[in-house]
Amino acid sequence: MIIDAHGHLGSWFAFAIPDSSTESLVRVMDSCGVTTMCVSHLLAIGPDARAGNALLLKEIERFPGRFLGYAVYDPHDPEAAERTADLLAMPGVIGLKLHPDTHEHPLDGPGYQRAFELAAEHDCIVLAHGMFGSPWCGPDRFATVAARHPSVELLMGHAGLFPAGFPAAAEVAVQHPNVTLELCGSRMTARHLAWLVETVGADRMAFGSDALFLDLRVGLGRVQLAPISAADRDQLLFGTMTRLLEARR
Repeated sequence: MIIDAHGHLGSWFAFAIPDSSTESLVRVMDSCGVTTMCVSHLLAIGPDARAGNALLLKEIERFPGRFLGYAVYDPHDPEAAERTADLLAMPGVIGLKLHPDTHEHPLDGPGYQRAFELAAEHDCIVLAHGMFGSPWCGPDRFATVAARHPSVELLMGHAGLFPAGFPAAAEVAVQHPNVTLELCGSRMTARHLAWLVETVGADRMAFGSDALFLDLRVGLGRVQLAPISAADRDQLLFGTMTRLLEARR
C-alpha cells in the first residue's frame, strides 16, 4: 500500500501536463501501486477556489476509494470560512490546501487565521505549499503557525523545495512535533531525502509526488531507490500518512 500525500487533479495554465485527465492519473497510480492519493484541484489553487473545490468533490465521488481531498482555502474570498466548513463535512475531504505563493498572502497572515482555526475545530490536516526564500511561505512561517496552532497537523509541502532550504525545513520539523515534511519537488534527490530521514526521522516525513503537476513515477522512484532502510521507506510511503489519517477518523 502506498499513500501519496500531495497530488493534484486538473491542469495548470503555465505548465505542460501531457494528459490532465483523472483517468490517466488513476492508470499511473495503478501501474505504480499507489492505493490512495491525497489531492487538491489545480483550478481551486489558481483562479477559482469555489469551482475547483466543486470539481474535487465530483472526482472523489467518481473514483471511490482512490482519492482523499484537500479543500483549497482562498484567503481573499469573503465567504471562504463558511464554504470551507461545509467542505470539511463532506465524505472524503481530509483537510485544507493552502498556497501562499499563488494567493500572495503569508502563511502566518490574517487571511489564513480562520483556516487554521477550522482545521483545529474539524481535526483535519493542513497541507501548505512551502518554499525557502519565499516572502509568503518560507520554513520560518511554518514555525510561526505551528507554534500558534499546536493541535493542527501541518504538512510542509516540498520540505522547503530548494536544497538550500532543506536544513531550515528540518529544523522546523525537529522543533515542532505537529510539522511533517512532505517530500515532492523536482529539486529533491535521493541523497537529500536520505539526509532528511537521518536528520528528522522518517516518522516525521511523508511521500508526495505533486502529480499531475509532476510525474508520479519520478517522485516514487526517488523514494524507492533512496539509500534508506526498508523500514524507513515503508514509513515514508504509507506509515506516516496512515498515522495522520487514522488519528482523524
